[in-house]
Amino acid sequence: MSYHQAVYDEKLLNEIRSENNFKFKDADEPDLPKEIVRKELKLPNVAEFDVVRHYTRLSQMNYCVDLGIYPLGSCTMKFNPKFADKIASFDEFNGSHPFQHESTIQGTLQIMYELQEYLKEISGMERVSLQPLAGAQGEYASLLIIKKYLEVEGMSERTEVIIPDSAHGTNPASASMSGFSIVEIPSDKEGGIDIEALKEALGPKTAAFMITNPNTLGVFEPKIKEIAKLVHSAGALLYYDGANFNAIVGITNPGKMGFDLVHFNLHKTFATPHGGGGPGAGPIAVNRKLMDFIPTPFVDRDEKKYFFNYNVNRSIGKISGFHGSFINLLRAWAYIKYHGSDGMHNNTVHAVMNANYISARLKGKYESVSASLKKHEVVVSSEKTGKKAMDIAKFLINNGVHSPTVYFPLIVHEALMIEPTEDVSLEELDRFCDLMIEVLEKDVLYLQSLPDVLPIGRADEVKAAKDLCLKWN
Repeated sequence: MSYHQAVYDEKLLNEIRSENNFKFKDADEPDLPKEIVRKELKLPNVAEFDVVRHYTRLSQMNYCVDLGIYPLGSCTMKFNPKFADKIASFDEFNGSHPFQHESTIQGTLQIMYELQEYLKEISGMERVSLQPLAGAQGEYASLLIIKKYLEVEGMSERTEVIIPDSAHGTNPASASMSGFSIVEIPSDKEGGIDIEALKEALGPKTAAFMITNPNTLGVFEPKIKEIAKLVHSAGALLYYDGANFNAIVGITNPGKMGFDLVHFNLHKTFATPHGGGGPGAGPIAVNRKLMDFIPTPFVDRDEKKYFFNYNVNRSIGKISGFHGSFINLLRAWAYIKYHGSDGMHNNTVHAVMNANYISARLKGKYESVSASLKKHEVVVSSEKTGKKAMDIAKFLINNGVHSPTVYFPLIVHEALMIEPTEDVSLEELDRFCDLMIEVLEKDVLYLQSLPDVLPIGRADEVKAAKDLCLKWN
């Protein structure tokens, strides 16, 4: 007799209760305070097939990385390879528990150790922590390391973090949350760091300079060695926002450029899932002088075994409940293992090539931020075309192609920030560019009416942001 049959046998049910020494709580005995318990739940009475069809249709309305180009600049929306998803679904990993004894999870610890070693080599750093659960938390943890390092070195008066105006928004947010004040400096006419502005900003209060290289304009900073020398001469640290790592892997690294610490966005460079509010992963890496400040524990090994090493003298402590988002760390490990050093290098080359192909095709149609070679992404402005970036975005969406990032970086008027990544074919690149050029010939009033083939028309973005509806009625 199945369990579902058995629960209707009152006698058998009582025997089960007696043998297992438990009782089922009645529905009118909730553990929650009575004032917050819902008295009734008004749900529609519909057939199973109607529900399935409804949600299946909703899923088909979604655009995702499995369907085509997802050129969100700075976000790096890559295709997520299915072999990594398959490995992440293995029961041997999903069934493990963070409280298990180290002797029972040697394979898991080996993977974490190997990922640390890969990230050390990719970044040119000396020690890695896998704990941070997102890129922004990686930034925050790194800034806490900077803060503690300055305290230990007797430099607590250094309370300012310099950030360029092209930076990701999380940079000033993380610095502020860590207790630092923000000093913003402008970009030069080519989209790089204004060296004179940096020199003027550096001083006895400077704790660190936070930049990503290449930056959010897709420009690689040609004066990075000079910048590193200036920052270190001022007694400050140089921090690398690893959001754009996918433009340099296998070609150069932050260690060679002179950076002191770095965070990784595994969803960007190493193709783990991105967005949706789910678990992320933002490991950090530090150079030799910061090794004793990283979160504990990190994974280590001796001649016999892998183990969690808590022997970090000046650690900032734990920053996540256990040891990071392991399933996403596993996906990143699988991605690196599969591609190897040659494959990772080729991915970088193709990402750069695809961005420059788009840049070349749009040349003369849109105003480009910089005439220099692009890296992983290209930022163009539609301001002089007479078309709004938002209208161009709606036209692309109306034609079944996802829009690039619009209105960022903030220093570019009517910005369209395009990042194709390495996993887009020539056919997809051409379709995207053809639409970007075609939209310039369309009537403005027509563009303002779009989209007109989707389940909903033009949404009121301002109202959506200011009048959030977060409760189901």
